[in-house]
Amino acid sequence: MIILRTVKDFSSLNIVASILLFLMAILAAVIANSPMAPLYQGFLLQELHLRIGDFNLFSHGGHPLRMVEFINDCLMTVFFLAVGLEIKRELLVGELSSFRKASLPFVAACGGMLLPVIVYSLLVVQGTPGTRGMAIPMATDIAFSLGVLSLLGKRVPLSLKIFLTAFAVVDDIGGILVIAIFYSSEVAYGYLIVAAVLYFFLYCMGRFGMTQKILFLFIGVIIWYLFLQSGIHSTISGVILAFVIPARPRLDAGKYIKRIRDIIGDFPVSKSDNIILTNEQIAILKQVERASDYVISPLQSLEDNLHGTVNFVILPLFAFANAGVVLNGGSGVVGAVSIAVAAGLLLGKFVGIFLFTWLAVKSGLSSMPPGMNWRSVAGVSLLGGIGFTVSLFIANLSFAGGYPDLLNQAKFGVLLGTTVAGISGYMVLNAILPKVKDK
Repeated sequence: MIILRTVKDFSSLNIVASILLFLMAILAAVIANSPMAPLYQGFLLQELHLRIGDFNLFSHGGHPLRMVEFINDCLMTVFFLAVGLEIKRELLVGELSSFRKASLPFVAACGGMLLPVIVYSLLVVQGTPGTRGMAIPMATDIAFSLGVLSLLGKRVPLSLKIFLTAFAVVDDIGGILVIAIFYSSEVAYGYLIVAAVLYFFLYCMGRFGMTQKILFLFIGVIIWYLFLQSGIHSTISGVILAFVIPARPRLDAGKYIKRIRDIIGDFPVSKSDNIILTNEQIAILKQVERASDYVISPLQSLEDNLHGTVNFVILPLFAFANAGVVLNGGSGVVGAVSIAVAAGLLLGKFVGIFLFTWLAVKSGLSSMPPGMNWRSVAGVSLLGGIGFTVSLFIANLSFAGGYPDLLNQAKFGVLLGTTVAGISGYMVLNAILPKVKDK
């Protein structure tokens, strides 16, 4: 984490995170088709226990979670917590905070969710198990798509980055709703009632000025367990938790500056060259540190804290656990599901985002942002087909357990569609964006 914090260029972090994600997916596919495949499967099926007496936190329905379930149901809750924090920030002060700002990316995202479902449904025989995966090509992977966009550096206008980020955030909202509504089993309402009480408690604590992140995270773990047992997918607990985490700091910027000046004014300056601080100096510097913590809201602080863990630990682990496509499987990897997923990501996403953007601008509902044109919209519409993380997640929810062959096809479709969409989008934008002259 110390190394990560020394890297100031956020775009560079996006590129590194995307490359790591892609490499882990390739590694999973290679191992799944090598003599190490039994070892890989054994790792994924390893049972996990975190016991306090007879109580096992990592259990569902009395059965311990396996490694793949721990990654998908536990670690991915942290990912969805980070997504929820980003959504809340965008709704409060970002590109979704007003109708004028949100209209164009919202309409574009609606097209980017609707058309892939239509394309998928046209390519899969209705009434077959394959229809369970219609939501797979709906999602856009924010980190991955921004990572590809970052490869173009300063040539990318800010408005294009904002547009991609905003419609991808709306995509995430759609994906979360789909998971909550369509991928939940029989609901045990008792667990949900207790979880609701805890959410209300955290909300009240935030209203009363509580900003201790450890309290929200500790109770968040309890809520996660309740959701795990309730029948509602446990990752939804992370999204809801984000919306009860306070967005206001304990100190505003003006009061912070005044407090820092007062503290610095009392700082005892030593005339000696001694590099060891006195106890009084240390105490005053700790006051500065506490004041700095108070001026950053829990929402922003937690979002910043989670960024490295999510992008460099959780998502690579998720890719390694879920991207292991078996190329020599009994039914193969090319089938109706793989074709439908790939076509949904490539054709459905591109047509949906571009067409709905065109309709919004031509109808007068929204205006084309400065610095963007229809060619750049076409390029970023292709990048919208990078559905890697959430698409794999929904594929696992759709087919894991009862349909391993269809899950294998879906994984292949996601990898194929994501790869082609990323390369195509990069090539289009690289060709049409103005060159930056070296100074």
